Amino acid sequence: MVEPGRFDPHNRQRAGVPLDGLARQHGIAFTRPEPDGTEVPISSDTKRKILSALNVRLDDTSAPAMSACYLPPLLSGERVWGLTLQLYELRSGRNWGIGDFADLVEICHLAGEWGADFIGLNPLHAPFLADPARCSPYEPSSRRWFNPLYIAVDRLPGYTVSLDLLADLEVLRASALVDYPAVAALKLRELRRFWREWRDGGGSVYTPACFDAFCRQGGESLRLHALFETISLDMVARGYSAGWRGWPQDMQDAKGPAVQAFAQSRQDEIEFHMFLQWLVHVQLSDVVGAAERAGLRIGLYLDLAVGEALDGSATWSEPQIYLSSASIGGPPDPWAVDGQDWRLAAFLPSAIAAGDEPPYRRMLEAAMRYAGAVRIDHAAALGRLFLVPFDSTPAEGAYVDYPKEALLQVLSEASHDHQCLVIGEDLGNLPAGLKEDLARANLLSYRIFSYERDDTGFTPADAYPALSLACISTHDHQTLGGWWAGADITARADHGLVPQAVADRDLAQRETERADLVRLLGSEKLTAPAPDTSSLAGSDLDRLILSLHRLMARTPSMLLGVRLADLTKEPEPTNIPGTSDSHPNWRRRLSIALEDLEELSLVAEVTAALRAERPRG
Repeated sequence: MVEPGRFDPHNRQRAGVPLDGLARQHGIAFTRPEPDGTEVPISSDTKRKILSALNVRLDDTSAPAMSACYLPPLLSGERVWGLTLQLYELRSGRNWGIGDFADLVEICHLAGEWGADFIGLNPLHAPFLADPARCSPYEPSSRRWFNPLYIAVDRLPGYTVSLDLLADLEVLRASALVDYPAVAALKLRELRRFWREWRDGGGSVYTPACFDAFCRQGGESLRLHALFETISLDMVARGYSAGWRGWPQDMQDAKGPAVQAFAQSRQDEIEFHMFLQWLVHVQLSDVVGAAERAGLRIGLYLDLAVGEALDGSATWSEPQIYLSSASIGGPPDPWAVDGQDWRLAAFLPSAIAAGDEPPYRRMLEAAMRYAGAVRIDHAAALGRLFLVPFDSTPAEGAYVDYPKEALLQVLSEASHDHQCLVIGEDLGNLPAGLKEDLARANLLSYRIFSYERDDTGFTPADAYPALSLACISTHDHQTLGGWWAGADITARADHGLVPQAVADRDLAQRETERADLVRLLGSEKLTAPAPDTSSLAGSDLDRLILSLHRLMARTPSMLLGVRLADLTKEPEPTNIPGTSDSHPNWRRRLSIALEDLEELSLVAEVTAALRAERPRG
């Protein structure tokens, strides 16, 4: 049985619209690119599968007129800069083997002293607590709720660290990688202990009335997320997966009788997971206050993932607003010749901006509540997404249009309501005209130095657009020393992402890029190493890092993002896109402790240069 108003792929005559007409009406592209740039037709079978995944409605309405997003008044006359980092990567003498909200308070104070105006962070979305090794912040269980592993347990009022924890904590602190399973086991155990003492009236300054108000505001969304976490942990203990698609059939329906009966029997556990979200809210709010006191005029800049896990809390709680049988990915290209299936769930185009409280608006507000800026990962999704049917390869996927004007309207309204500026990660294969649409909507373009070049060399500093965030590298890149040596290229070949012949060609091109960089720095009267030096270390690398930060600070870009890992000269990348088990993505910790950052001469030199190049008004 097909619901009224929905397309039945097995009965096109009933719908009364030819297949190609339906595909065209709902934005499905009729071709997809091959690695060599040629276009090949999308099969009728793919069109049917994509339409089925979209749960197409025949009564789509047009989008409202769009207005521009919020820009802070200070950006009308100043160019500012801030630190970007992965919260989990922070190393300190007091954290529990993973950076936390107390560390974030400290980095806010340091950044304020250095003259920064924002702290840019990886997505803080909720992960799978029952499967903590599944740690990519870009494959969250839910984008509406947060990661309790960032709670600074030792800073909870009335909590004391017991002596039997000290040895475990020292091991976690000494590790070069975040041991997510061990961190989760320890933190959840101690948070349960704190919860029991708090519930029994342990004298905490956190009041039950505030918790109750938070739960009322969170409503059914909060309850369902907590219920999901409770079921997920129970399922893993019984040998099932943490994600709902691996659960028994009767537990896959969040509103079914089996789930309701389970919920009645686990009220305390459900309330515990609601309590964890409240603790996140309390400590994250404290961070916002610390950023304001430190003089960070924009504050926190939070990253938003493009989708959610196919089997997480979000898709289990509200399956009616997500694609049912296709995931987000990318078509074949020179860097991923087989294409990519990111295994991420996407909102239905017909639901994403619909209703009095659109799903997209609710997702935005979860972050904007705490942020002075948000970054929209894969901003191409505002115009279209590449969708891969579950039983197909990426080469059999197709682009599908999304209601761009309606999404930009929702984004604009939310940004003004929260006085939050918006950065759009507008890289990669964008639909025609989207960059112009984003600029019209006041979304800052995302400009990474190594991508800003043409046949004549790198883009001069004064040619960057004012409405942009400029940076040298991101979590998907090597730090500057690795880029200079071509470590990013070598890694792609080593992990089987590209053939060795392609890597050899790219390494030869990197020699040209080094020469172009040296020439560009020289034109700005900035020191640079000899371009034929294949690797840099010590003072030579320090001078390059300082010079390139000065160059980027001279751009007209309103925002400059300074990656903390560049300043600590991390030798390994945070993430190698396209890899999973072959590289410890999202686990590397900084080699320098938080307490020692002020002692680094490179940090002092770069931040002094940034204050000189971008003085406060």
